Amino acid sequence: MLVTLEGIDGSGKTTVWESLRAARSGGGTDRGYTFTREPTDSWYGEAARRSEDEDDANPLAELFLFTADHADHLSRVVRPALDAGDVVVSDRYSDSRYAYQGAALEGEVPRPMEYVRGVHQPWTRPPDLTLYFDVDPETGAARSGATNKFEQAEFLSDVQANYEQLRQYSPDRFVRIDATQSPEAVLDDAEDVLDRALGDA
Repeated sequence: MLVTLEGIDGSGKTTVWESLRAARSGGGTDRGYTFTREPTDSWYGEAARRSEDEDDANPLAELFLFTADHADHLSRVVRPALDAGDVVVSDRYSDSRYAYQGAALEGEVPRPMEYVRGVHQPWTRPPDLTLYFDVDPETGAARSGATNKFEQAEFLSDVQANYEQLRQYSPDRFVRIDATQSPEAVLDDAEDVLDRALGDA
């Protein structure tokens, strides 16, 4: 099973991912887990991360940096782990690309989010379950510190609108978690969703 954690910057999903990894990647479970994230630590991911800090980075070139990282991630980590029978839990995945790069490409290509999805569709591996951590853009920007172009409230508002569209496309895959709750409550909700999904798997 491929489980992804998604949400705008400042939604708390990385904190949840770190807590799940600490709790489930040891020897106390009968399941194998692979915890991973995008952008990755590969040179593709490093290039994508560098572009985040460049305000004048070309958004189309930036899309393909993130896409290359995703392709490498699939071939090197995700598919082998799934083939081995692991539960893969990824902090960000293809939906981040659709939501973020879809917003960044506004005005550059027609129907930008559909363009990004079309680039990925022939070869990506869709998630089985997506935990969507929902928080308003102003709170997300304040929590994240708004340190780069992708963390500004106005941009995050466009990203959130894309996420809402993605939820409508795949309502059975997305599970919304109220990320305005306390960190403990958010983690409890995430644990409950994951336990129920794995119990049905």
